Amino acid sequence: MFQYFLKFGDKPCCFTDLKVFVDLLSSSQHSSFINRLLGSLPLTPPTEGNLALPADIKAMQRHLCVVQLTRLVGLSYKMEKAQKQEAIREVIARYRHGLHFGKSCLKTELQFSDYYCLIGAHMMLDLWHDGDDWAVWQCLALLEEGLSNSSSNAQFKLLLIRIYCTLGAFEPAMELYGSLDAKHIQHDTIGYLLTRFAAPLGHYTAASQSFNAALRFFHSNQKDTSEYIIQAYKYGAFEKIPEFIAFRNRLNNSLHFAQVRTERMLLDLLLDANISTSLEENIKSMSLSPEEDDIPWKDLQDNRDLTVLFNWDSKDRDISVEHRQLSLEEEQIWLLIRSLTLRLVSGLTTLNHTSEPKNSEKATENGVSSKIGTVRNLIRQYEETLDSAKQFNERMIKYPFLGPPSSRLAGFLGSGSCQCQKEAFQLMNDIYELDTFGLDDSCEVQEKIGNRLKSSLCHLQELFHRCKGDLLVFQDGHCKVSPHVIENLVFFVEAISVVLWVSGYFAGVLRPFKSNLQKKKKKKKDSVATPPIFTGFQDYVTGLQTLLTNVTDYIRELETSLVALKIEDLSLNNVNFTEEEKKFTRMSSEKVHNSFVHSLQEIGDLLRKRLETIKKLKL
Repeated sequence: MFQYFLKFGDKPCCFTDLKVFVDLLSSSQHSSFINRLLGSLPLTPPTEGNLALPADIKAMQRHLCVVQLTRLVGLSYKMEKAQKQEAIREVIARYRHGLHFGKSCLKTELQFSDYYCLIGAHMMLDLWHDGDDWAVWQCLALLEEGLSNSSSNAQFKLLLIRIYCTLGAFEPAMELYGSLDAKHIQHDTIGYLLTRFAAPLGHYTAASQSFNAALRFFHSNQKDTSEYIIQAYKYGAFEKIPEFIAFRNRLNNSLHFAQVRTERMLLDLLLDANISTSLEENIKSMSLSPEEDDIPWKDLQDNRDLTVLFNWDSKDRDISVEHRQLSLEEEQIWLLIRSLTLRLVSGLTTLNHTSEPKNSEKATENGVSSKIGTVRNLIRQYEETLDSAKQFNERMIKYPFLGPPSSRLAGFLGSGSCQCQKEAFQLMNDIYELDTFGLDDSCEVQEKIGNRLKSSLCHLQELFHRCKGDLLVFQDGHCKVSPHVIENLVFFVEAISVVLWVSGYFAGVLRPFKSNLQKKKKKKKDSVATPPIFTGFQDYVTGLQTLLTNVTDYIRELETSLVALKIEDLSLNNVNFTEEEKKFTRMSSEKVHNSFVHSLQEIGDLLRKRLETIKKLKL
């Protein structure tokens, strides 16, 4: 390997060629191998306090190859914190020195020293994951600086997207993804980097746009591949037809396609149902049916490119086959939960107030399962899936930062949103039984409903409690973010929307009963006792109204405090950045700050609209 390096070390392919054989070295040989490579480098003699720098591009490429191999064999992970910081400073200095070799490069060309910048960013991410909050801001500043010098570098953009989304700032990620100008199949292979974080971070408008862009590709593919097959028949290229069919099937069965389609419909319901149009109209316009599950579960294809982000991590830290399998399993569980949620909400519109006599409930009608039978089956599946999700979550699986992002599953379970939504769906069945048996013969059902209403309100209040916290804090030159605040607020929005949809169905069932009671009171001189189910429901609606008012007030306070927050200059261990570094640090922190403000505005606007719909629940 040493001889190969001497001969081809100045070629960009040298690292990828040697990477295959590095495993042949024992851990005790790593240091001596790297030192031997360093000793062969043609660097200028260092002056006092300065680095030994390369004189030309070929010498720089040789040193860069050694730096890449150093990280690959894991030596950078064994350094002490002070050594890591010194190594980061050296890599940044070499990156900036290497920019001199690319002064004549066009804007569309990459700088020769860009990999130094990426490796420095990866080393800072190591420190961030070890608990140093400042490191992520210096990482963002370095990548923003790199992007200003090499505006076409897709790796800078992809890593920035990942970091901004991890910090909870979707707005800059959306802008960066747009500048990538993803084409055709890339909407399926790398689209997950954007769509995974769109709605969960409160940017509903941007989420809708990103979902639409992905769906346009999938829908156009269905039309285009049919045309390709026709043309293949027409010109006798019969051997291409199976390839076109396989390509079409792979995209139709894409995991990403199923996720985007499901999330888009849920988002539409979240934004419009019972606000601008009724829930029934929304469900009808989407042609949704609780009986139909159009996701090809057995044939789902994971087309995500999980290695799109370059890295030089050692094998024990890199993404493994097991990580891929676990990520797919997690995504399928989460997709099933979301799909069942969508189908249960669509089933809610089929449970209209019935005029059938008591005890007329049937399991089937003309050989077809009854509406309530379908809903009960979906509730059972939902409960079983939640149990599977909890078992998966207990395994506490951690993926490499540059590997697949975790789904929303852990947050869904940890926030309590799962319990709120499960109770709302269970309430659907209880309300149907009340509607079927009437007020006189449903004392047990009424008691069960009353207890469930109290429990539901309690769990919603607990969910709101988990939404509290400071989103962005500047202190002593350092900045801390808490993206879980926004994520939990989004979970609250989803939970309260489901609860209000079910409450609308409940109100529709109770109104005829109340009307009949009022008629009885007019006919009889003696007063007719009002069943406690009515006062229980009114108390529940009042509690929801109070809770929503408190949440919207809290969001307004958060927004006000964020707007008033002064973006200070960040520092690294009390050592001030250069003016250039300060500029990029301030730029990245302002992007995060502005994204948080806009997230809170969109979440607050939606909750205020939901608050208005509570007035429709009065009996």
